[in-house]
Amino acid sequence: MEIVLATRNKKKIEEIKRIIGDILISILTLNNFPGCLEVEEDRSTFEANAVKKAMAIAKCVGKPSLADDSGLEVYALNGAPGILSSRYAGEGADDRKNIEKLLYEMHSIDDEKRGARFVCCMALAFPDGSVKTFFGHVEGRIGKEPRGFNGFGYDPVFYPEGQSRTFAEMTDEEKDTLSHRGKALRELRSYLEEIKIFE
Repeated sequence: MEIVLATRNKKKIEEIKRIIGDILISILTLNNFPGCLEVEEDRSTFEANAVKKAMAIAKCVGKPSLADDSGLEVYALNGAPGILSSRYAGEGADDRKNIEKLLYEMHSIDDEKRGARFVCCMALAFPDGSVKTFFGHVEGRIGKEPRGFNGFGYDPVFYPEGQSRTFAEMTDEEKDTLSHRGKALRELRSYLEEIKIFE
């Protein structure tokens, strides 16, 4: 079976392949289908964005498609940056600028009020229009300066609950065990095994 990842984000592709790449499926990406256009993330929830992307790509390629929408929710900022996580500092902003804006917004927030969580929704859509969703989240807190060079996004400022290192200071394997995307992908993996999609 072939599954097409509805993304061109190299870091996300690496992470997904690392977690489910050893099961008997072929993982393709949008790079294999240059005719498919980018799908605008204009919905109001992670789930709605993931479902929209997965269904659009499944229709475009005629194969099952896996889409992810994920982001950071900071409690003291009323859930921001949320669904705007990848463009928090504006359209075209990179990870560094998004982190800079987040730390600026939180500069006066005390340590005990810096709680946050990463949220992920994975949507697996099929060409017949059916779709299945999988969720993962991880609680933690936001540090006051970036630490570490691994990972991507807000990893350098996010300390998972009970940990003294940021995601960016962990190995890929350590992060996968704790991360929101890792949890959602393990749910997906269990589903694929349950429906015996490899037989």
